Amino acid sequence: MYRCPRRIAACPAGLRAGRPAPYLVPIHYAYAAGFLYSFSLPGQKIEWMRTNPRVCVQVDQFFGEHRKWRSVLVFGAFEELLDRIGWKRERDHAWSLREKQLVGAWCAEAYSGAGTSSHLFYRIKAERMTGRRTLDDTADS
Repeated sequence: MYRCPRRIAACPAGLRAGRPAPYLVPIHYAYAAGFLYSFSLPGQKIEWMRTNPRVCVQVDQFFGEHRKWRSVLVFGAFEELLDRIGWKRERDHAWSLREKQLVGAWCAEAYSGAGTSSHLFYRIKAERMTGRRTLDDTADS
């Protein structure tokens, strides 16, 4: 394994969750202290993760005209950050991490801090990571 936590900090990702069949969707996230933090509107992805919290996140990075790549798989457990007393600190932390990465008017609507958002905050506890890369990958960025 090579510097997996460092690699997942700034790359796009896809989330695999669900039963009865795999469900793969792109997600935006922030990584900190062994957790991937994200939010979503209610829907199939959230329902399936509630039913089976075991998930896998694939993070890919392409460079050099896509001739070189790095890929990290993060295996972990889904945890919903509920909009209830006792979870406010975690929700605010998740939002502060995500806010640094988001642009556009929709990010202001995603979380007001007052509990009026329809978005659901969640995190994935990274329990195991593994990675691969192209053989000629000598870049250290």
